[in-house]
This record gives sequence, C-alpha cells and structure tokens, in this order.
Amino acid sequence: MNNKEKHLDEVDKKIPVVETLLLAFQHVLVMCAGAIAVPLIVGNAVGLSQNQVIFLISADLFLAGIATVIQSIGIKNIIGAKVPLVLGTSFVSVNAMVAIAGTYKGDPETAITTIFGAVLIAGLFCFLMAPFFGKLLRFLPKVVTGTVVTIIGLSLLPVAIRWSAGNNIGAEDFASSKNIYMALFVLGVILILSKVLKGVWNNMAILLGIIIGTIVSSFFGMVDFTLVREASFIGIVKPFYFGMPRFDISAIMSLILIVIVSMTESTGNMMAIHEIVGKKVDNKQITRGLRCDGLATMMAAIFNTFPHTCFGQNIGLVNLTGVKSRYVTSAAGFILIILGIFPKLAAIIAAIPYPVLGGAGFIMFGMVVSGGINTLGKVQFNGTKNGIIVAVSIGVSLIPLAVPNFYQSFPTWVNTLFHSGITTGSLMAIILNILFNEIGNNKNSSTINESNRVA
Repeated sequence: MNNKEKHLDEVDKKIPVVETLLLAFQHVLVMCAGAIAVPLIVGNAVGLSQNQVIFLISADLFLAGIATVIQSIGIKNIIGAKVPLVLGTSFVSVNAMVAIAGTYKGDPETAITTIFGAVLIAGLFCFLMAPFFGKLLRFLPKVVTGTVVTIIGLSLLPVAIRWSAGNNIGAEDFASSKNIYMALFVLGVILILSKVLKGVWNNMAILLGIIIGTIVSSFFGMVDFTLVREASFIGIVKPFYFGMPRFDISAIMSLILIVIVSMTESTGNMMAIHEIVGKKVDNKQITRGLRCDGLATMMAAIFNTFPHTCFGQNIGLVNLTGVKSRYVTSAAGFILIILGIFPKLAAIIAAIPYPVLGGAGFIMFGMVVSGGINTLGKVQFNGTKNGIIVAVSIGVSLIPLAVPNFYQSFPTWVNTLFHSGITTGSLMAIILNILFNEIGNNKNSSTINESNRVA
C-alpha cells in the first residue's frame, strides 16, 4: 500500500464504537466554549430573555451538529469536504451582528429577525461563490498554505491565553492567580497523561485533562451551574422561532462582507486539515467544503442561529491525537445534535470553566502552529523570495492581535475585512506569492514554484 492509499484509508477508517464516541466527545468539549459564546453575546446584545438565550444556544449546537455531519460525511460529491472538520458559529460575525442589534435597540424581535435575514442571504452568497474560491487553489502552494496554517495557530493562541485568565476581561477575577494556576494545572495534567498513557488512552489526554480539571475546579467554586438549573430537559428547535427573517440591505451587505472573510479563513482551515491528514486537496474539495459552510449558514437562519464555519481548534486536536478518521467528527456532530435537543446536557458542558479550556487550548492551538511549521519545512527558501512571503504575511497577521483598533481610522469595510489577522495574513501570502513566484516566472523560478506546490 502506497502512502496516498494509507492516508486515504486513515481518513475513511472506521474505528471501534466506544473509541469513536470518546474521541468525538473530546471534539465536542474542545469546540463547545466557542460555539456557546456567540449566541450568548448576540442574544444579550439583542436584549433577549435568559430563556431565549438558552434557546439560541440549543439551536446553535443543533445546527453545528448537522453541519459537522454534512461536512464530514458529505452529500454525494456536491456538498461536504469529507474530512475530519467540526463546524460551529463563527466569531468573525459577532461584531457585525452586535452592530445590527444596536440599530434596533429596544426592539429585540426586529433586531433578531433582521440578523437572521442577513444570515440567510449571506449563506446563499457563500454557497454560490464557493466554486470561485475553489479556483483560487492554484495560488496556494506550500509556502502559502504553511504560512496560513501557522497564522491560524498564532491567531488561536491568544484565545487560549484569554481563556486561561477567565475569558471575561471585565470580571473581577480576570487573570486572577486561581484562574492561571488552574490553567497551568490542566496543561500539566495533559502533558503528563500524554507522556504516560499509551495507545487509545493517549488520544484521550485532552478529554481526561478537561474532566480532571473541571472536577478539581469545582472544589474551588469555579464551576457555575446557573444555566444547568435554568435549562429545560428537552427543547425542540423550532424553525423561525422568532418570526420570519427580515431583510435589510445594510445588514445584508455587512454580513456578506463578513462571509467573504469567513470563506477565506475556512479555505485556510480546509487546507490545514488536508495537510495534517495527508489527503490531496483540489479545487473541488474546497468548493464542496465552502458549499457546506454556505448551506449551514442558510440553515442557521432557518433554525435561529448564526453563520457557521470550520473550527480551527478541532484541527489542532486532530493533529495532536493523530486520529484522522472523518467518522469521529461525524459522531461529534451527532453528539452536538443530541445536546441541542437536550439543553440540560448542553448546559452541563457549558459549565466547564474557561481556565480549564485554556490549559487545553495551549496544546491544541500550538499544534496548529506546529503543523504550519512542518509544512514550511518542505518549502525551498534558498535562492527564492519565500522567506519574505512568510515573514511579511505573519507580521501583518499579528497586527489585529497586538493592536485591535489598528484600523479604526480607515473606512468601515477596511476595519471589517482586516479585523481578522487570519484574513489579512492569508491575503498577503497569496498576493506576495503571485508577485514573487507567479508574475514573470522564468524557467528556474517556475521549477522552484512547482517544488512548493501542495502534494
């Protein structure tokens, strides 16, 4: 069996049910904080009641599950990349949706239905534009994909740091010694487990670390069960629960711009997972993956939630565990669907303290950086301008991380487009690669560029 067949077998491999469920649950724990945060932020910005916010969370998990199953299993050869990806609500869209909510202050119903109307059209735009993004693959050699994957990891690491401090900058205990010690404790536990455990159990190090960290943190009063008490046991996710979508042109345009950013990030994430699992990627793969994002976003508007895209943290988990089966993430999708139907269960997972997740995040997000560095290690730097491409792209990607309001004096669309370091760095890598490796290529540079292509 050659290496290509081996990698394909690993992606399509079906592993024992118990192992699959444990690994799938690990994926759920890794993504749940991010998935739950968006409906909490937007729901409160709109002015919804506590019960309505809980409904938003259930709807978000339910739809994330459906989207993850479609992305992992696929719908024929039309929708879904058929690789181990987990989808969830995109953080990129939060600021735009909060701004829309602010336009209808005191009128929660109009605000939320206007958001859903914009989400529906933005999802349709993503679905229709997927083939165009797929054709950009020729501009994504290893020097670009390696840089983009590295940028994704670097952009995620501050999330782990913020989680470790407690996530809420305005909280009194933010960056308290208790939070930081707990994050370090969980990190230490995961490192020890990764060292001493063998076989299947070694792949569960993140899951076990989060469980142990949650139990220990409960003794220090760090686990908040408020949502658990208030959530109902069973909740039906009703389509158009808040009413039919309302279409506002300015809200639609802002969400379409956000979706363009999201599509760029999602393309980078799909390139990353293909690189990690060793599966060849082509424009059809990217198109099918982005179609899934578009379909999921359209469905999100129907089922009362927000734009969906691939989650980078789960890519880090795939890299860490080495388990590349898409059936693991599809099982995670089914678990998310169950959590959406049983809000009480979802609330229990939501009670995991942020410092616990932060400790695990250092490893998961760091593994994404490691994957990018591994790809860059296969790039030819001597006698080329590839070093400049990597240096400048990573540099500009760090601007929003270092100075979040760096672009505040620019037009709104610039602020929106470049607010994400992943988007900024990715676009820079593509443009510089075209400048140095595509335009005016002579025979020698063409050979160099070909050596950098994705295998």
